[in-house]
Amino acid sequence: MDTNNGSSTTDFILLGFSDRPQLERIISGLVFIFYIVTLVGNTTIILVSYLDAQLHTPMYFFLSNLSFLDLCYATSIVPQMLVNLWGPSRSITYGGCVLQFFFALDLGSAECLLLAVMAYDRYAAVCQPLHYTVIMHPQLCQKMVLTAWLGGLVGALILCSLTLKLPRCGHREMDTFYCEMPALIKMACVYSKVMEIVVFALGVVFLLAPISLILISYGFITQAVVRIKSEARWRKVLNTCGSHLTVVTLFYGTAIYMYMKPQNSTSQDEGKFLSLFYTIITPTLNPLIYTLRNKDVKSAVKRIMCVGKWSAKS
Repeated sequence: MDTNNGSSTTDFILLGFSDRPQLERIISGLVFIFYIVTLVGNTTIILVSYLDAQLHTPMYFFLSNLSFLDLCYATSIVPQMLVNLWGPSRSITYGGCVLQFFFALDLGSAECLLLAVMAYDRYAAVCQPLHYTVIMHPQLCQKMVLTAWLGGLVGALILCSLTLKLPRCGHREMDTFYCEMPALIKMACVYSKVMEIVVFALGVVFLLAPISLILISYGFITQAVVRIKSEARWRKVLNTCGSHLTVVTLFYGTAIYMYMKPQNSTSQDEGKFLSLFYTIITPTLNPLIYTLRNKDVKSAVKRIMCVGKWSAKS
């Protein structure tokens, strides 16, 4: 039962599109397909980056971490979502909701920082090619990834603790597919100025600051690309940077629109589709974008498959 301070040990109800069951059946099928593609695509990138010695570079170290983040992020949300979409019950336990909310925040915040790290890596590769191996040495790469993970953890702990302290006055229904911050804040029966300030401040730290660094990095990259005379190197730079820039646009575009605008300015259905996009579709597209536009990854997959076939025959 709800207590005076608004805490609860009862289940939450995730409404989704329960008023449109036919649409939910279509959505559940698409979510299942996208989740399978997410699992296969991101696992493939992680394994290929680890197994192929030619991909033991900072770029693929960061890319494999991005794939691992996407894998964990989707897995923290999709299985429970499918259970609710396929089963008669649309509930999630209080503990399950807290865990889902925390891990989604943690992994999403870490990805914001990691994408900025990857932009710096591309800047060093394109603008400082002669000093690239010195600048992006393994110890620095590991520290940058660790900073992204720890930064996401700190941000999630702050937002999660403040959000869960908001009194809900018996409210249990969330008009969404999973436990996310906007839905939990809307359940609160009081307005919290402190919460609004903290959300905005952390939005600057995890969204606006990283995207600003990314844009600055690509400003220098653009200047360097203009000076490149080799067509082959010019195309390679565009392919690798283009993949990262596409992922950045998809991820930050929806996240900034969702979290940095006033919550009451987004319609319920619009918010639900945006949530589906950045939780389901983006983790699915990331490995496809990097593999379809990247000859190194495709070549590595072919080499590993050839070695596997040769081993099986021998």
